[in-house]
Amino acid sequence: MLRELPQIEDPNLLVGTNTADDAAVYQITDDLALVQTVDYITPVVDDPYSFGAIAVANSISDIYAMGGKPLIALNIVGFPNNTLPLAILTQILKGGAEKAKEAQVTIVGGHTINDPEPKYGLAVTGLINPKEVVTNAGAKVGDLLILTKPLGIGIITTAIKKDEVAGEVVDKAVYVMTSLNRAASEAMLQIGVNACTDITGFGLLGHLHEMTVGSGVGAEIYLDKVPVIEETWDLVKKGIAPGGTHANRNFLADSVNWHRKITLEEELVLCDAQTSGGLLISVPANKADQLLALLKKKKTPAAAIIGRIIEDKEGKINVLA
Repeated sequence: MLRELPQIEDPNLLVGTNTADDAAVYQITDDLALVQTVDYITPVVDDPYSFGAIAVANSISDIYAMGGKPLIALNIVGFPNNTLPLAILTQILKGGAEKAKEAQVTIVGGHTINDPEPKYGLAVTGLINPKEVVTNAGAKVGDLLILTKPLGIGIITTAIKKDEVAGEVVDKAVYVMTSLNRAASEAMLQIGVNACTDITGFGLLGHLHEMTVGSGVGAEIYLDKVPVIEETWDLVKKGIAPGGTHANRNFLADSVNWHRKITLEEELVLCDAQTSGGLLISVPANKADQLLALLKKKKTPAAAIIGRIIEDKEGKINVLA
């Protein structure tokens, strides 16, 4: 479908659609560029305030993944105002506004439509120095891969819909999803890295695959090093996983080599569709310990070396047990 759209030929567009990156970067001057993205989601938790905060953290994350500073945003809202009380929408927008304030982002307006299912997110504009842009297409052979949030969000939010999880598990998931990726972004800029992407709907391996293909490299992932919210394992063993997670696994069938000892449940966790997931950072090996220490100092939800970049022009990923 996208191949039918006209090619972008603007020389000021530094990052566009060619590498499936997280946000567009448009150069204004030698030292200034705009970073722009848009994202919105349907509810992943029952509490409307938490949903609003999650949606905003999720929308802003793409700016952080590029190394940018988010500045202003517009609300995007779909809401069934004939069937749900407007007080619910008030709480959604309040949760979003307070999370945006935490991120030092000013919401300057927005647009709302009547929609059978609630939807909320932002169109976000940020600033960046063109010389400091971090794309998903710069990974180098020998880099180490660092992840800054645990996996399992898609499986847990599916379990929430089925009323299969206790309140403390919901609280864990909400904490992860509402945690801004700002600290992780600031850390990677301070240390200096080669590539970054944030983990959202395509799951860890789906977004890593975009990175490997865009960079012309391959990757190894160490299953036992990947941080996962503990309760995820029991849920996936019960057969709980969203359709998007299964779709991710199927899509990656020809792009991932699984170790023979890895189970279906483990495959699903590594392909789990995340909402407001962490940053996946490709960092030179000699800087990895510095970055890891800084992430831990900044108390990101996770800070783990989960793999490395290897030679493979086809972008294949090897998952080791």
